[in-house]
Amino acid sequence: MGEEQVPTLFEWAGGAEAFRRLIDAFYDRVERDDLLSPFFPGGVREAHRAHVTAWWVEVFGGHASYTEEHGGYDAMLAHHRGLGITPEQRFRFASLMSLAADDAGLPEDPEWRAAFVGYVEWGTRLALHNSSDAEDIVDHAPVPRWGWGVAPPYRP
Repeated sequence: MGEEQVPTLFEWAGGAEAFRRLIDAFYDRVERDDLLSPFFPGGVREAHRAHVTAWWVEVFGGHASYTEEHGGYDAMLAHHRGLGITPEQRFRFASLMSLAADDAGLPEDPEWRAAFVGYVEWGTRLALHNSSDAEDIVDHAPVPRWGWGVAPPYRP
């Protein structure tokens, strides 16, 4: 008897459509936010939403289209270099992303949300560092492939 295959976070969330709902819900909140909206004068364009969706899909275990079509980690780094993100903006980003997960109807089970929030914390802290003038910024890395961590999906 084979062991049951554990789904990726991408599959558990509902696939590409779920991540697009997440990104749209997030940027809808960003556009109304006094601390983050200045990063997007005139609003968040469709191309940006699509590129960020591709990033999240790849990170959470879906197709690697961000790497194949948009330049992978190096391109994402380039988008954040020199932005000068503040700790307050990082926290707001993380908070709005968590609220957007609710808006988008993403899974509410503690295991999925723990992995999701773990990535949000890791990614926002990395973006904060990468947007600074620090000398120890890693220029080349693979796109991370996030997993369940210590809490895989619970099935009674």
